[in-house]
Amino acid sequence: MFKMIIEEAKNILKKDPAAKSLLEVILLYPGLHALIYHRIAHWFYVRKHFVIARWISQFARHRTGIEIHPGAKIGKGLFIDHGMGVVIGETAEIGNNVTIFHGVTLGGTGKEKDVKRHPTVGDNVVIGAGAKVLGPIKIGNNAKIGANAVVLKDVPPYATVVGIPAKVVKIDYEAFKDKENIVYGLWL
Repeated sequence: MFKMIIEEAKNILKKDPAAKSLLEVILLYPGLHALIYHRIAHWFYVRKHFVIARWISQFARHRTGIEIHPGAKIGKGLFIDHGMGVVIGETAEIGNNVTIFHGVTLGGTGKEKDVKRHPTVGDNVVIGAGAKVLGPIKIGNNAKIGANAVVLKDVPPYATVVGIPAKVVKIDYEAFKDKENIVYGLWL
């Protein structure tokens, strides 16, 4: 656990120009604290100790202002910048090296049980402040979601989306072609 904390703190130090030291990040960054609590809560959740998992996640919510359901699956290198008001739902999946700003919701659109209700976010994604990403949609690797966007449909890899509802305004075709090796038409 200590090694994970140091790795995640170094990631934040690298990504946040306001961070002055590793000690500052470890002691004072609510995004890191929420992630640590989530890792513990998730451990209990996958072992079907749901009440203890939810208690830990609610404690973390009150302490950090960030609500992460213990069922959410989160990769390495998540950076929750500022953090207040971030909500991550039960069936959300977040890849590696993702940055989420304050006020972001990775939420559901229905009340069904035992189905995927929340987004799947690829690797190296940036989600701007106040964005709402809703439903069992997929956000492709290296995508960027603009501040306050409301995303209700899949987002292609290397795309930038903005607006309500969110629309693609840019795709980095060269990076997409070189790295993804899939036909453009599958996403457009």
